[in-house]
Amino acid sequence: MISAYIALGSNISPRLSRLQTAGKLLSREGDVDRAAPVYRSAPYGVEDQPAFLNTAVRLKTHLSPVALLDFVKAIETQVGRQQRYRWGPREIDLDIIFYGQEIVQQPRLTIPHADYKNRRFVLQPLADIEPAFIPPDAGQPLSELLQLCPDSLPLKLYRKNWMIDGI
Repeated sequence: MISAYIALGSNISPRLSRLQTAGKLLSREGDVDRAAPVYRSAPYGVEDQPAFLNTAVRLKTHLSPVALLDFVKAIETQVGRQQRYRWGPREIDLDIIFYGQEIVQQPRLTIPHADYKNRRFVLQPLADIEPAFIPPDAGQPLSELLQLCPDSLPLKLYRKNWMIDGI
């Protein structure tokens, strides 16, 4: 099994319920063995929209990177994701940030996620899960990358334990 790190976000109510549903659905293709707290964050990119709830999980899975992408996209659809403009409101957003130590460059999939180092709402939950993890494209652990993150948007702890029937 490989450890995949997946960021989850939602800014369309019921936000927490959507995160919980997505977390539960992820466990259908592996073991969600770690879950970060949920943080409330200001929108990134397009500011005129509701605040987001963001978190991350570690999923131990046998799925290949592309199969995992298809799986998380199916979860987004099942949870009600509607396609809108870039950086717009989202019922649910699931992004594969890391897939073990693999680097993937494909038309549909880039791992590590292209801009994770610049997004505090991604780095903080990942660092909560595994602060010593060193991403394959960085020579520093997540805890250090978080300290260097240029994103100054504040995060507010929303809920520590949020998974349904899990972690």
